[in-house]
Amino acid sequence: MQNFALTWTDITGKARASSVAYDKGSANSRKAELEAARNTDVTIVPIRPGELPQP
Repeated sequence: MQNFALTWTDITGKARASSVAYDKGSANSRKAELEAARNTDVTIVPIRPGELPQP
């Protein structure tokens, strides 16, 4: 199973990264939530178990 995380820029301009891993469907749902909250550069990043992306 492939895991995914998200990176984005919040509305204040700060780079952020998710602290949890998602499956593909959940990552897509979270991406939509982040975009609806006016965050920018929302990207789904494939990760390995135990890894987290850098913002």
